[in-house]
Amino acid sequence: MQYKILIIDDDKELLKMLRRYFEIKRYEVITAENGTEGLNKIKLQPDIILLDINMPKIDGIEVCQRIRDKVACPILFLTARVEEQDIVSGLSSGGDDYILKPFSLKELDARITAHLKREVRRIGRTECRFQGELSIDYQAKTVQIHTAYLELTKLEYAIIEFLSMNPGMVFDKERIYEKVCGLDAEGDSRVITELIRRIRNKFQKYTETEYIETVWGMGYRWIK
Repeated sequence: MQYKILIIDDDKELLKMLRRYFEIKRYEVITAENGTEGLNKIKLQPDIILLDINMPKIDGIEVCQRIRDKVACPILFLTARVEEQDIVSGLSSGGDDYILKPFSLKELDARITAHLKREVRRIGRTECRFQGELSIDYQAKTVQIHTAYLELTKLEYAIIEFLSMNPGMVFDKERIYEKVCGLDAEGDSRVITELIRRIRNKFQKYTETEYIETVWGMGYRWIK
């Protein structure tokens, strides 16, 4: 399988070097010299993104924040910054990993390979999810906490399935409504707020652990 890699960095010489290296490794390489160009090339649906943090106008952190709810692929930051807060900010914005400049091409290649293998395992994962005391059987469409099976409506289960299959990603009410009800559904996306309230109430009967987090002003996400 030929993987598609998007590299966003304002260092033209580094882009040329990385392009040569990964084309030899049989990747399809897409490059962008700034954040704006990178945002435009997200539509090409890369399998993994290498993203420089320190770029003018739109830096890597902002690029990551703007694309994270639109792409599920791994995002690796390339950064010369070594301060802990910069690393925390990068990972908090939705990045999956970071590598410090200057770096070894072999180390970068190994990191990329590890993330792509993990992504393959995620996509081809088993039909069950186990998280603490909770388990979800996607084939049987059941949710269990300890030994108790939750009584869920079709839409309640659909929300749990969608969010839990995309852990850590933030989705607004409209996106969740579209995914669980379909593009042609007629109704009000505000129903999602009530459905998530009901799901939380059902969870709270059996556990104090929170699985669905409200991200104020943005939407909801499944806590990893």
